[in-house]
Amino acid sequence: MDKHSKPGAFTRLRNYFLTGFIVVAPLTITIYLIWTFVEWVDGWIIPYIPAVYNPETYLPFEMPGFGLVMAIIIITLIGFMTASFVGRSIVNMGERFLNRMPLVRNIYSGLKQIFQTVLSGQKGSFTKVGVLEYPRRGLFAIVFIATDTKGEVDQRLKEKGKDTVSVFLPTTPNPTSGFLLFVPKDDITILDMSVEEAAKLVISAGLVAPEYGEEGEEIPGVLVEGNKEEAVQKIVEMANKPPPAKPKPARRTTKTTAKRRPSARSKTSEKS
Repeated sequence: MDKHSKPGAFTRLRNYFLTGFIVVAPLTITIYLIWTFVEWVDGWIIPYIPAVYNPETYLPFEMPGFGLVMAIIIITLIGFMTASFVGRSIVNMGERFLNRMPLVRNIYSGLKQIFQTVLSGQKGSFTKVGVLEYPRRGLFAIVFIATDTKGEVDQRLKEKGKDTVSVFLPTTPNPTSGFLLFVPKDDITILDMSVEEAAKLVISAGLVAPEYGEEGEEIPGVLVEGNKEEAVQKIVEMANKPPPAKPKPARRTTKTTAKRRPSARSKTSEKS
């Protein structure tokens, strides 16, 4: 039997189906999640909008997303008012009131710190990714490096000669849950991949990872197993880059001695 025989019709149809499924499935799930989020926000906001200002009162059909638009406008106005002196005073009064409530103050302060860290782009957010030998020797796990260990934990560990960092060890496939670990700096191997790429690696259980070039050059957005054609195309593009222009060698200048033409006097002397 010929090794290079063409695949059968069923094999081609199966490959076409899998290719289409890979394209359609992520798009469908993304649209579904966005639509679910829009409906969830509409369900919370629209009941509180007066009927006079609700366009669905005057239209024979529903307007999905109107509640989301109103929520964005309201949040923006609250932020605008909070930026003023009067708004900050009102917010401080509300926070002082919440801090007097035993259970509520812990929840509010924790959520406020999380949102400020994630959305404000402060230094406390995850900026580096590392590999830690965990949970035993020979096994390694992805960790997000938060910051150097601070407070009492840092002082107690430094008394034992431990210079540690605070890292977050995410779980698969949900990276929002995990473990807080205080690890010596020497036990962590820093990676070049970004936090977003590491999150994709954790969520996909290792199926999606950035390729890594021979000289340490990262090729982002390439699937390790599935997207081989794109990886090959990127590698070919890198290989086809024109080499840097070599400096042209300096031209050698050769001195030429011009032959002297015999003068008229020399010609007459030769004749005589």
